[in-house]
Amino acid sequence: MLKYEISESDHCRQVESFLQKLLPSASLSYLRKLLTAGHLTVNGAPALPRTVLRLGDTVALKESGKTAAYLRNGRGELDILLEDQWIMMFNKAPGLPMHRAAEVDGRNLVDLGGELLARRDGGSGKLRPVNRLDRGTSGAVILAKSPTAAAMFGRVIKEEGLGKLYLAIVEGELAKDGVITLPLAGKEAETRYRSLFHRADCTFVAVYPVTGRMHQIRQHFKSIGHPIRGDRRYGGKPLPGFAGIALHSFRTSIVHPATGEALRVFAPLPEEFRTLLKNLSGDGYLSVLEALPELP
Repeated sequence: MLKYEISESDHCRQVESFLQKLLPSASLSYLRKLLTAGHLTVNGAPALPRTVLRLGDTVALKESGKTAAYLRNGRGELDILLEDQWIMMFNKAPGLPMHRAAEVDGRNLVDLGGELLARRDGGSGKLRPVNRLDRGTSGAVILAKSPTAAAMFGRVIKEEGLGKLYLAIVEGELAKDGVITLPLAGKEAETRYRSLFHRADCTFVAVYPVTGRMHQIRQHFKSIGHPIRGDRRYGGKPLPGFAGIALHSFRTSIVHPATGEALRVFAPLPEEFRTLLKNLSGDGYLSVLEALPELP
């Protein structure tokens, strides 16, 4: 058996996503076969695709010639959180744009995801964004594999909304809970937040956007005098060496329009964000990290 201990980089990653990260060139059907056959266990017990992995868990994978061949292909550039015949959900890196942008040599999530899909499964590999994140924001984003899937998921988001939990580090010390209701572009906008850890110069917050206006979270925190770290456009202090801003789309919830499954997908924190959080929380870092899956 091949054994892996879950580290900070995979904390809150779901089992199927862990397999895709480990074996990026393997087909989705092969990964599902490994799970249904019981070839992967977590802490000695069989695991479901949506099982959430936590820091210190032990994942064991049965060795085989085919699995060894996939392992030799190395890790992929993109982080797939969930995939089925309709969509792919990625953990977008900070600083990576959704679409082509001249200042970043054309590297973008839509094209890179399409190339991955075409290389692995053949076909056009064309992907269509169902929701979007700003270039500087990291975390979970949904791309559809067909116009039909894009329309299906777009309709659900329009009619029922997309459940989103963001994590952010903002300037200054914030009260325990709060609601920001500043209208944006002439439309109602509401953002709720909860302070998770703070010191005098910055606060780690869980953010719950009730509405989905452009740059809503970034503008709302600026409006109360607590801009997001690294967000120079809206008054945040610069973060040298950090490709994005300290805002991460951590958990996404949606009812799958084709299967009826209530999806709840976690996006592990990127390394740069974890470093910021470690500097902020000090000795309490691991406790803060371990509490993230339990956030309401």
